Amino acid sequence: MTAASPASSQVIGAGPVSTGGVSLHPLFAVGAVLLGALLSNVDTRLFSLGLPDLRGGLSLSFDEGAWLSTAGTASQIFIAPAVAWLATVFGLRRVLGIPALVYAGLSLLIPLLRDYNVLLVAHIIHGLLLGTFVPATLLIIFRNLPMKWWLPAIAIYAIRVGFTLNAGVSLTGFYIEHLGWQWIYWQDVIIAPLLALFVYLGTPREPINTFVLREADWGGMLLFGSGVAMIYAGLDQGNRLDWFGSGTIVALIGGGVALVVCFFINETLVRRPWAHAEVILSRNIGLALLTILLYSMTSLSNSSLAPNFLTTIAQLKPVQSGALFLLCGVVPMIVLLPLSIYLIRRYDVKLTLIIGLAAFAAAAFLGTMLTSVWSLSDFIPIVLLQSLGQSFTLLPIIIIALSNSDPTRATAFAAYIQMMRLGGAEIGIALMATWLRVREQVHSNLLGLHVASGDADVSGLLAKLNALFGHHGEGLALARSVGTLSSMVQRQANTLAYIDGFWLTFWFAIAGLLCVSLIGQAPVGPFTPRRP
Repeated sequence: MTAASPASSQVIGAGPVSTGGVSLHPLFAVGAVLLGALLSNVDTRLFSLGLPDLRGGLSLSFDEGAWLSTAGTASQIFIAPAVAWLATVFGLRRVLGIPALVYAGLSLLIPLLRDYNVLLVAHIIHGLLLGTFVPATLLIIFRNLPMKWWLPAIAIYAIRVGFTLNAGVSLTGFYIEHLGWQWIYWQDVIIAPLLALFVYLGTPREPINTFVLREADWGGMLLFGSGVAMIYAGLDQGNRLDWFGSGTIVALIGGGVALVVCFFINETLVRRPWAHAEVILSRNIGLALLTILLYSMTSLSNSSLAPNFLTTIAQLKPVQSGALFLLCGVVPMIVLLPLSIYLIRRYDVKLTLIIGLAAFAAAAFLGTMLTSVWSLSDFIPIVLLQSLGQSFTLLPIIIIALSNSDPTRATAFAAYIQMMRLGGAEIGIALMATWLRVREQVHSNLLGLHVASGDADVSGLLAKLNALFGHHGEGLALARSVGTLSSMVQRQANTLAYIDGFWLTFWFAIAGLLCVSLIGQAPVGPFTPRRP
């Protein structure tokens, strides 16, 4: 890495200049990007899907499991915005390679822990280490790869989201059913050291940038990381603790917002700000970041609605539904990725993005035709369209944002990208969980109005159910008949709530298309298309 001089650091107050030497072994650098990007998303996805089994294996209550999940992800969010700055100062080998080895050791130990307080601390450290992987691998692309490698490497970085959302269902089911829940952690004992090796071989040795270190904006980094992490924790626990009816949620979200406001004030006052807002103050970048947020929300049809319906309504285990997302979600994504790269290289990047968001809109519209009897095969067209959307959406959004920014200011720009990447996804998850809960209650009440005692249809159905359960005795048969009717009403209410959820993701996709239409032409640069 070339140390930044005082003169170069005074060009723009948005953050230190990010430069580095070109890798002598670019294939290893690309391998580090692949492993680092995948490892973070795979671990987060597997933990989320396997949490019920983890609670059983670690003897945790529901509340303990919920806080364990929140602590692990909040610590990722705390560290992620500052990773690019840390890599600029200390070099990628120190920031990515060493944490990968520590991460492997901690992943080995966590399944063996039983004291909850120790487990909580371990997950916080685990999350801090995991939070370095994705931002640091993005820096490898711009600091250590030749420019002609940028687009394929960013494609690998971008496709990790759709890949892990779909492959995670199968992988979680396989681990839990065949190897044991411990392998949700123990897989990293193999993968993380390999990541460290690739980082060592694929990135040059770099001295510590003492000038940038002396001018560190520690206050800005702490304010931003702490504020966003607190907001995330409040959103993550909001549904469980009844939102603003809980003092804990009020304190977390209110305190987090106050810290973020203080961060922006701090960046205007300090002599050398870490990530001044001017780095994102342009129409195109602002619209691109907003599109990332809308993408995070419309892709909930893939990450949340489809798999959760199959789990809660169709009563399928991850090992049963995983094949659908693997064959119809992952395989088409891998096939379509080269086409996405080709279109971006040859045509307006917005064309690729429009195709992706339109595919998500079509998938969501198909989801609004949902019924309570849908099975795996009914979801095939939806998952195929979602796969197209994943292949054609996140990559062009990132390209648009980078095309309108200064790549040498990646240290500052990465802070906001990471905030949208992690914060946007959590906002979407919290919003969707609240939406489904409220809509289920509304539909349950409305359906209940039509299930009146003495109604002919209701009486007829109860008579049939009484006959079915008659061998249990008259009293028990009546109780089971009423319970069955109640579960049928709840099933329909949940189905209607999921339909409303698909409508919500549909309108998010339409809003994303509107944002894309407002994005202007990017300046000529490394991502400018080469016309055929």
